[in-house]
Amino acid sequence: MRFPVLVSRLSKTARAALLAGAMTASTAMAAANLPNPILFVTQVPVPQDFATIGTVFANHMSDMQSAARGGDLWIRYPNGTLRNLTAEAGYGSSGMQGANAIAVRDPAVHFNGSKAVFSMVIGAPTSQYQQITTYWQLYEISGLGSGQTVSISRVTNQPADTNNVEPTYASDGSIIFVSDRSRNGDRHLYPQLDEYESTPTPSGLWKLNPATGRLVLLQHAPSGSFRPFVDSFGRVIFTRWDHLQRDQQAENSSYGAFNWGSESAAAATSAAVDVFPEPREDTATTFGLRFNHFFPWMINQDGSGEETLNHIGRHELFGYFNRSLRNDSSLIDFSDAAAPPRANTNVTENWLQIAEDPTSPGRYFAIDAPEFYTHASGQIVSINGSPSTNPSNMQVTYQTPRSSRDFHPGAVPADFTGHYRNPLPLSNGGMLASWVAEPRQSANDGTRANPVPRYKFRLYSLIRDASGSLRADPNGALTTGITKSVSWWDPDVRVSYNGPLWELSAVEVRSRPVPPDTVEAAPEAPEAQAFAAANVDFTAFQNFLAARGLGVLVSRNVTTRDGRDRQQPYNLRVPGGVQTLGNSGQSHDIQFMQFLQGDQVRGLGGAVSPNRGRRVLAQPLHDAMALQFMPAPGPGAPPGSVKIASDGSVAAIVPAQRAMAWQSTDANGTPVVAERYWISVKPGEVRACGGCHGVNTTDQAGHAPAQNMPQALKDLLDYWRSTTADPLFNSGFD
Repeated sequence: MRFPVLVSRLSKTARAALLAGAMTASTAMAAANLPNPILFVTQVPVPQDFATIGTVFANHMSDMQSAARGGDLWIRYPNGTLRNLTAEAGYGSSGMQGANAIAVRDPAVHFNGSKAVFSMVIGAPTSQYQQITTYWQLYEISGLGSGQTVSISRVTNQPADTNNVEPTYASDGSIIFVSDRSRNGDRHLYPQLDEYESTPTPSGLWKLNPATGRLVLLQHAPSGSFRPFVDSFGRVIFTRWDHLQRDQQAENSSYGAFNWGSESAAAATSAAVDVFPEPREDTATTFGLRFNHFFPWMINQDGSGEETLNHIGRHELFGYFNRSLRNDSSLIDFSDAAAPPRANTNVTENWLQIAEDPTSPGRYFAIDAPEFYTHASGQIVSINGSPSTNPSNMQVTYQTPRSSRDFHPGAVPADFTGHYRNPLPLSNGGMLASWVAEPRQSANDGTRANPVPRYKFRLYSLIRDASGSLRADPNGALTTGITKSVSWWDPDVRVSYNGPLWELSAVEVRSRPVPPDTVEAAPEAPEAQAFAAANVDFTAFQNFLAARGLGVLVSRNVTTRDGRDRQQPYNLRVPGGVQTLGNSGQSHDIQFMQFLQGDQVRGLGGAVSPNRGRRVLAQPLHDAMALQFMPAPGPGAPPGSVKIASDGSVAAIVPAQRAMAWQSTDANGTPVVAERYWISVKPGEVRACGGCHGVNTTDQAGHAPAQNMPQALKDLLDYWRSTTADPLFNSGFD
């Protein structure tokens, strides 16, 4: 890959020409009252709204049809002055895009306000039909102050052959980012394919210490994670695509879906078989599961504690979804009308581009947008999600009218005020966003060679109208419009564009306190009691697990479920043990908890000449290292399962840094309650919860969350201690 020379190395004539072509909007703008400089990017509009840079998912790819070259990194000062920072540093060009061409995205400012990290891709074909390989890479920039000299450098020790995007600073100065690097780095697994369209997807959140080169996978996301940032409490907040359902490509023989026997490069192949969760189409006993949404998630900065924001569930946010079983009259389809009352009266679908309000820590703004046709723009919403807020009390506020969520091909609703992207709450209480007035779906009103994109995002200050809704201030544009004339090979066709660039991803350049560096918490009292009863030192056990790439998942009583989650069986009992009944309706015996690990074993294109990459598929737990330290579950147990203890508790050793799912089954291995989220644990983590789906306020029987010592954990520790040869891992060191 060729890297551009610095501006200081260019001739005066060349430098003047470069800056003149890239600084079209350098005149001062005084419309917006901004407390601090604003860093943002421009991007050449890409009219297509599937798997391109502006889309909801698969937006990380760097080919010419996904990310046109010609954008830049800009800063806008409070007095309205604009600077093209990448041009000043010698990156990018106008006109025909070639070896020096760039596209820029995702700036994030350091806590001290003096530097920022962002993603940039360099290079474009220099002739028709030329195929080049490029990747988004992380760069740091300093010299953001007015009159300072700009310096841009590539972040050292990052993976050079993967797309690394959406970076943010961790509290210790390292960088957390999104990457499409395969979970374990194996190149034959690249790229990971999502669970929906089997398009390339990021594999999760990664953390890099540039100085030491230490690279860690914080969480594994089978369908992708997006836009992480460290909030004021030290939590990593991000959007995760939850799409744990069966493979729709496998249902259509034209895709050539098949299974690899393992994740190895030379694995044997077989027919495509899905084992989890239930089928997508209705059956005689179950309703089809089509699970698809983008939720707000959180994780500690060491990769522990992955969970939806404050453990909020679908039934606190969504408006409708099916019950799981057709033949259990106790279950209900979830809807606002039929479900028990909830604090949140405003339904939402997706949570994109989340940002914390600096004037109200724990309040988060986001975009609720449809998956297609609006370039991930839509309605601005907010939610109260500080760590002390119980998810049962988390309320959504519509900051713009609900009509701004969707596109409107016909009559435009009277309250429609446009589509919004990248909400930025400011330190003075103001708000910025990228905005377009276009009510219709995105489209190219031109041709492939001469595109005329329908959506033209500009940065605006937002104001409150008479109804209290946010809307773009007609006098609040941050620029006069940044235009550019560029051409490129895509690579078959020479594409020419002359017009306004998208203005996206604004961030405020200011210093702010460094948040606490969040790590795995000490065990709570019930789990600590189990370690004491088994005479096992918690730290030594953690070290044992971490050295082997393992973690532990614990639940105190899996017969308990959140009181409002009545779409899966909730009259549950362990034969000869505890039961929790929400009503007098049909009850279900549960005897085993089956764990499933996310293996990249689904191929496409046929086994003879398969396509690149593999999709994650749920497979019964088979990790040999994990299984050797757990007692056998007993006769009749389904593969990959553990026995549910008489107190309803479960404990299992699982592979770390790999997506895991689970389901309770009866004595015959028939699924009863199938959890529909992937969760990964960090090496050495002992992750405990009260139940499945964990109780927020009270369970289905009106009880508080379980606080019993999990007998299953004590039994697991007893077995582990009896089979572990090294006595140093025991608390007595005997």
